[in-house]
Amino acid sequence: MLTLSNPAGLWALLGIPAVLAIHFLQRQAVIIPISTLFLLEKTQRESASGRRFDRLMNSVPLWMQLLGVLLLTWLLAEPRYQKARSTQRVAIVLDSSASMAVTRDKLKEKLVASLPDLQGPATALELTVLESTPGKPKLYSGDNPEDFAKALDAWQPRSGLTDPSQALRLARSLVAREGIVVYVTDTPVEQPPFDARLLSLGEPIDNVGFTGVGIAEKEGAKVFQALVRNYSASRATRTWQVELPDGTRTEPRSIDLEPNAIVTLQAAFPAQAERMKLLLSPDTFTLDDVLPIVVPQPKKLAIFAATGGAYEDLSKKLLRSLEATESVNDTATADLTILSYDPLDPVLPGGHAIVFVKDETQGGAYLKGGIVAEKHPLIDALNWQSLLVRETIQLQRRESDDVLLWQGERPLIFLRETDATADTPASRQLCFNFDLRLSNASTQPAFIVMLHRFAEELREAKIAPTTELLESGQPLTLAANTGAEVAGLTVETRNLEGKEVKTDTLPASAQVRLEAPLEAGFLSVHQGETALLTASVHFADTREADFSECKPADTIDQGSAVAVERHTDEDHWWRAWFLLLLAALLVSWHFTREREAARKRAEPQPA
Repeated sequence: MLTLSNPAGLWALLGIPAVLAIHFLQRQAVIIPISTLFLLEKTQRESASGRRFDRLMNSVPLWMQLLGVLLLTWLLAEPRYQKARSTQRVAIVLDSSASMAVTRDKLKEKLVASLPDLQGPATALELTVLESTPGKPKLYSGDNPEDFAKALDAWQPRSGLTDPSQALRLARSLVAREGIVVYVTDTPVEQPPFDARLLSLGEPIDNVGFTGVGIAEKEGAKVFQALVRNYSASRATRTWQVELPDGTRTEPRSIDLEPNAIVTLQAAFPAQAERMKLLLSPDTFTLDDVLPIVVPQPKKLAIFAATGGAYEDLSKKLLRSLEATESVNDTATADLTILSYDPLDPVLPGGHAIVFVKDETQGGAYLKGGIVAEKHPLIDALNWQSLLVRETIQLQRRESDDVLLWQGERPLIFLRETDATADTPASRQLCFNFDLRLSNASTQPAFIVMLHRFAEELREAKIAPTTELLESGQPLTLAANTGAEVAGLTVETRNLEGKEVKTDTLPASAQVRLEAPLEAGFLSVHQGETALLTASVHFADTREADFSECKPADTIDQGSAVAVERHTDEDHWWRAWFLLLLAALLVSWHFTREREAARKRAEPQPA
């Protein structure tokens, strides 16, 4: 295979018509009166003045000059010959963000058409296709263009905004320094890392879509409130309607949205319906045009105040401020117990609890010393510097207790965790090593936030059914039963029509971590006959729904000269062609000089 590393050298071929034009311009013959005809054989068609087009004269200078033009063109074009068994390695990193769904088909055509340019003069092409999302498996690896096209057909970009640096680093390591890395996106960056080339077919488009939903209760009825946003800089008009599980739809209603405006759609959730969908009239980006909804039902948290006074008031405040809570009358049915530590009865009951010191005296002086918080999720980023605590009796602290807050040498707050035994379940107890009544803790925002965090952690660890509104790809944690005889978890994914798409099985664990599907639809998780989760999954990534920063870019051809040098050898005969060019010029000059000398001898001498 022959490759011209400098195709611009072919412009030298314009010398061929120039040489021919020169040789067409012949000199006009001189008229010489003679007395006999034998001298006609010695006349030459040379002119003294004037030029005109005439027939092309076959001569040695003509052919030498044409040969010289061809040799010069060959040398200027810098021909190179393909190396045997040379392979061009190419790694393509696809931006897996959801906005790429708009240009996915055009990108496939462009990438397939670019394969010959990426291969260049190499004898073989080795392709690797990765997604920009870390941890994703390879989409394709091989050298077959048809299989490469099928892999692009199966690719479904649904992720949020991701940093491609890790994927580009992996791609560069796969193809080494000599390989080519191409980053395919719709929002190009000025200089991709790891010497990556760029391909973008993105364009700014107008988009209107759902951004979120909530369920409220008004006058005893469930009411949904859905947010619709116009991402474009121009006014937009759309229609929306409700679709029930049986396929029936309400009449379309029109909404007008100002540029970059957000509108709230509100209506009663249909009675007796377990789920529903909101539909927007579709546009170019369709992922945010459908909003599946279920009525959220969080796990209910039962709270019991085992002591009166200030602690009973604290229990009532928690019941009012926390969602889905109820008050119970005994610790056996309570998920969280609020109790006080009695020094006359120092044994604390089992189960999850918030424990305070109970000091019947007026307490001593306020504690002195700096307040220092340990690093822990319950207390992270909370300010305790304005906390005032009087000297009181102390709780009996164990070595296994995890201290969260210190004042001087005294632990003010610590967390006690016990493992499950044959008689008692595992428990978590948040212990306040001071009397709440002899402090200003109840007025501290940090105190209230900490109690909320502790209560929500207990709710998360409770094994009970829950119904939630999830965003696509949202991580979640479920509590499940464990044991040798316990069944695993069954995860069922359904599409927007409610048809089952996928069923997975997960091993039983106390904390099961999974992610919501990337496709909008419905999700359910069961453990045996027990339903753990029922959820709707909707797209709500406002960054991916905004196409104002999208624009085209193409630097695939960048660095092609380096690839030519790597996979080809130079023409080793170039020195011979150069000498031949000089010889042709010398021969042409020699014969031209002989002809000029003959012309001068034939010219009449002046008298």
